[in-house]
Amino acid sequence: MGNSKSGALSKEILEELQLNTKFTEEELCTWYQSFLKECPSGRITRQEFESIYSKFFPDADPKAYAQHVFRSFDANSDGTLDFKEYVIALHMTTAGKTNQKLEWAFSLYDVDGNGSISKNEVLEIIMAIFKMINPEDMKHLPEDENTPEKRAEKIWGFFGKKDDDKLTEEEFIEGTLANKEILRLIQFEPQKVKERLKEKKP
Repeated sequence: MGNSKSGALSKEILEELQLNTKFTEEELCTWYQSFLKECPSGRITRQEFESIYSKFFPDADPKAYAQHVFRSFDANSDGTLDFKEYVIALHMTTAGKTNQKLEWAFSLYDVDGNGSISKNEVLEIIMAIFKMINPEDMKHLPEDENTPEKRAEKIWGFFGKKDDDKLTEEEFIEGTLANKEILRLIQFEPQKVKERLKEKKP
């Protein structure tokens, strides 16, 4: 008698998620209830995901970034996220080990899913990130990374790649682990920008 829409999480999925994430059974069951409230069908469409994402960034335009994030979470490419994909995504981007986060970041930047990253793909994600930075924070960005083009150029330069080179997952992860600057440049963490600004104010 396994109707997954009955409001209870199946034992198999529960066990698999506990195995693959750090979340407790209690956390997972609570999240599943709220997941079903938001998405009674048990699946999140890209539009629903974008609107959930928008709530986190009320003063910005996260649509383009949310689309890329959704694509990287949609493990079976069926255009929806089920609860399992959603939780594993949450885990990888919040509680995952650095390597897991970087594997996810690689899939985010590998826009066409061909297993390598081009400079144009880096620029595409950085442009999406820039749409989420509010104008006030923009003013405080360093001169050599205050446009998407400059930031993409800087990232590409750190990897020591020519314009038409490609970046493999291994190179991406090794390069990023070896250079904290790359990690800062490829991520979007508005909170940290705000905290830094607060520290600078007299």
